[in-house]
Amino acid sequence: MTCCSKRNNLLWPWLSELLFSSLRPPLPPLGRSRTGREHVRSLVGSMRNGAAGFQRVKRGWVWNQFFVLEEYMGSDPQYVGKLHTDLDKGDNAVKYTLSGEGAGSIFTIDQTTGDIHALRSLDREEKPYYTLRAQAVDINTNRPLEPESEFVIKVQDINDNEPKFLEGPYTASVPEMSPVGTYVTQVTATDADDPTYGNSARVVYSILHGQPYFSVDPKTGVIKTALPNMDREVKEQYQVLIQAKDMGGQLGGLAGTTTVNITLSDVNDNPPRFSKSFFHLRVPESSAVGSAVGRIKAHDLDIGKNAEVEYTIVPGDGGAMFDITTNEHNQEGIIILKRPLDYETKKAYTFKVDASNAHLDPRFQSFGAFKDTATVKINVLDVDEPPVFNKPSYVMDVYEDTPAGTIIGAVTAQDLDASSSPVRYSIDWKSDLDSYFDIDPVEGTISTNELLDRESIAQHNISIVATKLNSPVLTSRVAVTVHVLDINEFPPELASPYETFVCENAKVGQVIQTFSAKDQDLPTSGQQFSFKSPKEDLKTNKNFTIRDFGNNTAGIVTKRSGFRRRLQEIYFLPVVIEDNGYPPKSSTGTLTIRVCGCESDGSLLTCSAEAIFLPVGLSTGALIAILLCIIILLVIVVLYVGLRRQKKKETLMSSKEDIRDNVIHYDDEGGGEEDTHAFDMGTLRNPKVVKENLYRRDVKPELKRDPRPPVSQDSADIRDFINQRLKEHDIDNSAPPYDSLATYAYEGDGSVAESLSSIESHAIDLEEDYDYLNDWGPRFKTLAGIFGEQSETQSDSTTTENTH
Repeated sequence: MTCCSKRNNLLWPWLSELLFSSLRPPLPPLGRSRTGREHVRSLVGSMRNGAAGFQRVKRGWVWNQFFVLEEYMGSDPQYVGKLHTDLDKGDNAVKYTLSGEGAGSIFTIDQTTGDIHALRSLDREEKPYYTLRAQAVDINTNRPLEPESEFVIKVQDINDNEPKFLEGPYTASVPEMSPVGTYVTQVTATDADDPTYGNSARVVYSILHGQPYFSVDPKTGVIKTALPNMDREVKEQYQVLIQAKDMGGQLGGLAGTTTVNITLSDVNDNPPRFSKSFFHLRVPESSAVGSAVGRIKAHDLDIGKNAEVEYTIVPGDGGAMFDITTNEHNQEGIIILKRPLDYETKKAYTFKVDASNAHLDPRFQSFGAFKDTATVKINVLDVDEPPVFNKPSYVMDVYEDTPAGTIIGAVTAQDLDASSSPVRYSIDWKSDLDSYFDIDPVEGTISTNELLDRESIAQHNISIVATKLNSPVLTSRVAVTVHVLDINEFPPELASPYETFVCENAKVGQVIQTFSAKDQDLPTSGQQFSFKSPKEDLKTNKNFTIRDFGNNTAGIVTKRSGFRRRLQEIYFLPVVIEDNGYPPKSSTGTLTIRVCGCESDGSLLTCSAEAIFLPVGLSTGALIAILLCIIILLVIVVLYVGLRRQKKKETLMSSKEDIRDNVIHYDDEGGGEEDTHAFDMGTLRNPKVVKENLYRRDVKPELKRDPRPPVSQDSADIRDFINQRLKEHDIDNSAPPYDSLATYAYEGDGSVAESLSSIESHAIDLEEDYDYLNDWGPRFKTLAGIFGEQSETQSDSTTTENTH
């Protein structure tokens, strides 16, 4: 079968044989058409009498790629091409069929001639090509004359799409003052036409609006600066219009445009500038320290951190009085008062202020100093002020019991204003409710109104008010502290009753005792005492004298040697003590000195009992207390020993009438395992169980006692015992008038150890012999001794009764 394309206007009327083939050659690549003839061998079957037969025949092929123009606007269907087979002899015996993409809807074929037409306009951007299949069949039998063949109809591109900027409009920024050729941004336009066919998709960029500030690369779309030193402060925003044109920019090409908004970013290329070189401010002298007294501002054309301004005061006239800081919000310089102003002292201050950028750009330092200087003059305004005291506070002292009307001090205040108004003084009544003090309203002298008692109030805190005569509203206050001093009421005395000793071998001038004094007057911190011997004693006393050390202590000094205890044992030394109070007080104390024997080094050797303890600071009362304690301890020990001995001699039962349970305690240690094996512990736990012929393993008893038979719980003796006890309880006159529960425990007679209870004590033979306890070994020696002693006592009493 031959495919004919209108594009090359060729018809290929050969191949008269009907060819069938199951193989087809590959499709030629898109954009190319291949015309030619290819002969192959195949099997051809002839149909006779309904039977199919096959034989090898030759088939001729010419493969073409059909083309159809896009956007065809003609009234008739667009002719695409023609299909023809060599088996078609022109007798209308062959019918051509078409299937595949768009068959019947977009493309149609003439069944007789094989002509293919496009029924509607096609758009290459929607679908660039269509794949279809054609077949030649017998028009009568509808049988295929040859295998189905596949071919392609390609939509041939025309320049029907303009370039488009898919990401526009664009926004970009570039630093101001940038050099020529600084990269700004890049724009990209896309063309939907076929880039492989012609120049329909070849785009060229150009600037329609934005010159001469910027340029664009025609191939890449990169935008760069085209003008040097563009200043943001002159113009900040630029709008550039970029065009993209296809067909390589030639005439007739389609074009698209986009807008690029370019902003010049700020750099620190401008120093701050004061709007004027001289600032004049007025400040009241009453302005508080730390308050803002004025504002100045230097303007910077830059923005952001490049416009941050730092203010400094040039050292000079106002450097010590004022300070300046920057307001972060509006970059103003705030002048702050550092020290109090006084109109009467100084009426004006003049100083200079520098304004500079905090962040400098080294690229622009060559332009000059990035700072500006202005002069600030501050005039201090006079304000009517209250009087001022010459001291912040006053402290006065007065002795207690000082007569009323005594002047104790004065305060002074003056008006520092130019008017120099007179000042009047008064006491704030709230600080002196009891009116202890008075003040002269003109002179300011403070005097007492009453007698002051230090023991009642030791310190008075009053407030003095000073008022200007011509302006009573303006007042000031000052605190006055009045200390009430103590009058020297008590004379000093010895700090303690000193008793010392002097050695018989003491030398002349030897200090044998140091002593001090005390005073009941207050305060004790500032007291000073002086010590001396009485005048009359200075001449008569040849033994001792007093030496004042000047630090509130004094010493006893020997005036001779050769003291003998047998001649005189005790000396009494008077001492005069005087304080520094007002008025001064003095008293005379007596020091006791005992003569004792000492070693050569001065240590005490022999002296009275009292003198022995004196050096360690023990008085007679202390010695007596110690002796009493010792005596009490001895008495307690004697009583304790006596009670212990008496306790050992007590017996289990002291008389016949004492029929009570007795617990005997003795300190003999048990035998451990020997006792465990020597006795049957089960017998003690259960009186019903009795083991006969039980012997001790450690001691062989000489006397054997037959064990008593166990007593049944239902025996007659138990019933008789209980009935007897009930009868006794019923006739008992001492029983309580209310119902009571009486419990009787009867152990019975079945225990080997026999009963230890006092319930049946009346049945015990009082003359029973306990000598068999001696046969139980050394561990029962104490128990045998107790009962043996009791037996002897009972025997002695019986013998006595018989005697009488």
